[in-house]
Amino acid sequence: MKTLQQIRRELHQIPEIGFQEFKTQAYLMEIISSFNQERLKIVKWKTGIVVHVTGLNPQKTIGWRTDIDGLPINEQTSLPFQSIHSGFMHACGHDIHMTVAIGILQRIIESPIHDSMVFLFQPAEEGPGGALPMREWLKEEHPELVPDMIYAFHIAPEYPVGTIATRPGLLFANTSELFIDLHGVEGHAAFPHKTRDMTVAAANLLMQLQTIVSRSINPLDSAVVTIGKMTSGTVQNIISGHARLEGTIRTMDANTMTVVKEKIEAFCQATELAFDCKVLIDYGSSYYQVYNTEDITQNFLSFASKDDSTIAIECEPAMTGEDFGYFLQEIPGLLFWAGVDSSYGLHHAKLNPDERVIDTLVPFVESYLRAL
Repeated sequence: MKTLQQIRRELHQIPEIGFQEFKTQAYLMEIISSFNQERLKIVKWKTGIVVHVTGLNPQKTIGWRTDIDGLPINEQTSLPFQSIHSGFMHACGHDIHMTVAIGILQRIIESPIHDSMVFLFQPAEEGPGGALPMREWLKEEHPELVPDMIYAFHIAPEYPVGTIATRPGLLFANTSELFIDLHGVEGHAAFPHKTRDMTVAAANLLMQLQTIVSRSINPLDSAVVTIGKMTSGTVQNIISGHARLEGTIRTMDANTMTVVKEKIEAFCQATELAFDCKVLIDYGSSYYQVYNTEDITQNFLSFASKDDSTIAIECEPAMTGEDFGYFLQEIPGLLFWAGVDSSYGLHHAKLNPDERVIDTLVPFVESYLRAL
C-alpha cells in the first residue's frame, strides 16, 4: 500500500478540470480496489466515484465528500512532484482533500465503525459544478446511498497545521459567474455614425453595474459585483462591434443574489435600448451558500476543542464559493477549514500546502466519526 504522502504527490501531478478527471478517477479506483472489498459498494458517476462502507451495526449513514478536480493554472512551485499536465494545477488543494478522504476510508475499512459511511469523490467543484447534479443523481438512481448527514473540509493557507475553523450557520457565500456579451455594428473610426460602438456601451454598462451594491442592496447586507475582465475591439481605428464583460457575483443571502441578478438584467435591457445593440447574459456556474447545520457544527467544534491534536476556531463567514452548499441544502452537516500554513493563497500558482495536515486530519476525523 502506498503512503498517503505518496498518494497526495501522485495526485498532485495529474490535475484535470471539471468532468475531465479521467486519470484521477482511474488512479482513485486503483487505490480503492486495493482495499478489502467485503463491506464496500462502489458506484461510478461520470468522472466521480461513490464508495459505501457498511457499518457494524448501522443506525445512520455518514457522508464524507471530497472534490477531485484541478484548475487551469500553470504551476510555479518547482516541486519535484509538480504537475505533469502543462497549464493545469491542484491550486485549490483538492489533492490534499482526496488524500484525506482515502486515509479516512482506509481506516474505516480496516477498523469498522458502527454506522455506515458513504464517500463521495465529486468532480467539477471548480466548474461547471458537480455537487448539484451528483446530489440529484444519488436521489434518483441510488437513494440508499444518500447520507443522513454529510461532512467536508477545505484547506486554509492562512491557518497553521492543526487548526480547525468553522462556524454554525453561513460559512461561504452564494456565488455566480457573470459573462455579458454586447453585440453591435463594427465600422471605420472615421464613420462612427454608421456603427454601434460596443466599447462605449460596455464601458457604460460596467459603470452602471458598480452601482448595484451601493444603491440596490441593504447596507447591512453583504454583496460583491466584480468585473474582472473587459475585452473589446481589434485595432485603434476600428470601432468595435463586440465587447465582453466577465465577472463574479457574491452574496451572503440567497434572496440578495436574486435582487442582484434582476438589477443586472435591467441594466442590460437599458443598454440595449440606449445603444441599439443586443446584450446576452450567461451566469455560468452558480453555487448555493454553504450553511452549516447549527447543532452538528457546535458539537463538532466542541469535540475539536477537546482534541489535543487540533486548535478549534469559530471563524467569520467568507465570500468564498463552494458547491458543497448544494449538499447542505438538503442534508444536515458542515464544512470546515483545515490549516495548511502556506504563504501563497488558494488558486495561486505557487500554493504549497504543508502535507502534515494529512497525518493530523485523518486520525482526528476518524476519532470524531467513532464518537458520533
